[in-house]
Amino acid sequence: MPAAVSRVSLARRAVLAAALGSALCGVRLPAAAQAQVGGGGDGAAAGNTVRFGILPLGGAFESRNDWEPVLADLSRAIGRPVSVLSVTSYEALEGAIQRNEVDMAFLSGRMALDTVSQRRMKVVAQVTRHDGLPGYRALLLTRKTGAFTALQDLLAEPDRWRLARGESRSVSGFIVPQLQLFLPNNIVMETRFRSEVVGTHQFTALAVANGEADVATNNTADFERFRSQFPAEAERLQVIWESDLIPHAQIVVRRDYTPAFQARVQAFLVDYARGKTPRGDAERANLRALHDLAGFVAADNSSLLPAARLAYQLARQSAMTSQWVNEAARQARLQRIEAAYKEQVTALRDTGS
Repeated sequence: MPAAVSRVSLARRAVLAAALGSALCGVRLPAAAQAQVGGGGDGAAAGNTVRFGILPLGGAFESRNDWEPVLADLSRAIGRPVSVLSVTSYEALEGAIQRNEVDMAFLSGRMALDTVSQRRMKVVAQVTRHDGLPGYRALLLTRKTGAFTALQDLLAEPDRWRLARGESRSVSGFIVPQLQLFLPNNIVMETRFRSEVVGTHQFTALAVANGEADVATNNTADFERFRSQFPAEAERLQVIWESDLIPHAQIVVRRDYTPAFQARVQAFLVDYARGKTPRGDAERANLRALHDLAGFVAADNSSLLPAARLAYQLARQSAMTSQWVNEAARQARLQRIEAAYKEQVTALRDTGS
């Protein structure tokens, strides 16, 4: 059917864009003198470049440019070069992590949870924002003068409308809207809409603003940024739904770095932008460019317990609403979900792991 063709062609374009973004945006930052770098005794990669992966939020180049000042300061603090991997999709970043091409990363809850569960990385810090809230909210956006302007119109006839959403690993772009809004209303996002496009939060907001989609998933932090970057387009949009609070993103590092090196990275992040000096002013300006971040707080794997709970709830609700051969098959699936969740919670609470 036409919608399926649209989804396939868009998926192919997304793969090509991800490959292009990965190839173009692996940029090495200025580093401290090489004399400072070698022989650090910090694990398998001692003396080598630290490769920092960035969750795709806006464009790949934009994300890289926003992070460069902070990562240049990190490079000076740890005495190593830091390179940036800024990609255009969650899939591209996950692939780089699976291939051990990423040593540190800025990840939202679900991707951070996956890297920790696979025992590749550990959480060392969590971001904070100037609004002081412990998280952000998922949103649904429509045009103010579109074919529908109220949530009940969307829920009543989803197959009439074109959806722009985040990738399946995006907490606010997919997981939370699916869990808190669509599945409770017997709507599976991937199959019930007339068509769908998948991309970053900037992409989804632009799709609706420009009339290429009728409704978009987004979040409060990214929509704030969108308002400042695309004021004319943002003026065409309205929020018709928002979720419960979602915990902020984490900074993760590879497990095979020594505890001493992990502590050094964590200390840099926690102290960043805290100083009452011109340097502190510059650091705070650097963070404001990063989605209005205020700083970082020390964290460990237990900070991912809310993300694990969301993933568990989504898996359970999907099992409850899916078609099964018989009820015994459904119950077997639910039992596996429960067991896996309990095991994951135990591992996340073991902060020494």
